[in-house]
Amino acid sequence: MVEHSETRTTGSHAYLPDFCATSTVFIVVLLAELVAIVLTLASHAADSFFVSLYKNSLFVMWFALLGSAIMCQLRSRLEGAGKTRAFVVSFFVLLLLCLVLAELAWQLTRLFRDLVYIESGHFVFVGRTFAIGAIVIALAMRYLYVSSEWRRSILLEAQSRISALQALIRPHFLFNSMNTIAALTRSNPRQAEEAVEDLSDLLRANLGSAENKTSLKQEFELAAIYQRIEKLRLGERLEIRWDIDELPMRALIPSLSIQPLLENAIYHGIELLPEGGRVTVTGKRDGDYLCIDISNPVAAGASRKKDGNKMALSNIRQRYELAYGKRAEVEVLTGNNTYTVRLRFPVDGKVA
Repeated sequence: MVEHSETRTTGSHAYLPDFCATSTVFIVVLLAELVAIVLTLASHAADSFFVSLYKNSLFVMWFALLGSAIMCQLRSRLEGAGKTRAFVVSFFVLLLLCLVLAELAWQLTRLFRDLVYIESGHFVFVGRTFAIGAIVIALAMRYLYVSSEWRRSILLEAQSRISALQALIRPHFLFNSMNTIAALTRSNPRQAEEAVEDLSDLLRANLGSAENKTSLKQEFELAAIYQRIEKLRLGERLEIRWDIDELPMRALIPSLSIQPLLENAIYHGIELLPEGGRVTVTGKRDGDYLCIDISNPVAAGASRKKDGNKMALSNIRQRYELAYGKRAEVEVLTGNNTYTVRLRFPVDGKVA
């Protein structure tokens, strides 16, 4: 039996960016320096441009780095408070930090007047910093809000694509499986019972609410169930060779990746060959990446009229792009009467 948990992935409903990530901190620092340059260009300070830029950069960079550190620590709590409250609280936390740094900067001028000098008066400096900080933080929060809505729409679209892929069980497969089971009920009742259990497990996995990702072990178990069902129908015409010993079975993979590709290999390849053929599933580890090839022979001049193969490939390709970005590849390789789909994606976490 193939089991699927009902837990949701951690990042599926994230509103705020991950301020603990190096890439996010880099973007924050870059934007902070751009703000410092704009403030320097807009100011009428008596200092030279670079001296004024140094002062603004020192203040803005402290605010950017401390703000990122605070948001990194508060992110999990803010996410649990809801989207609107998360952004409102974030705004006031960052604004309070801005005021604290402004007051601290002013007090430092009294202690180190020879090194740091602020021309404006106390209340003018703090008030101006408060106004500029409120505007910049509000614009940043607005950008993050729009970005979160965009990210949420992408996630909802990805979930709909998963649902579409889960429902992509071709009617001919279901009808052929039922006919095969009906024929076995008289000749081999025990085998018919096992086939019914396999079909039930396969339908449950495909039509149920599966996770965004699952382990390689579960994914290959699901593909093995599909293989047993098709083997009953095609008999000696179907041979599947599994060369996956190098793969870490605890590694995660987007759900419903292998079984649809195996189904395509049989439907568009093996079934069109009168003598049948062999589908080869090969997996290996390449450093921090996993590579899985599903290859099948093709009949010269024969093809299905339906585009189910392209639909499944497009679906899987977009899900891998969403899950891994540019780090994943879904390639199609053809040649020597062979059709191969290659999945290459990074390993999630440390797995043996």
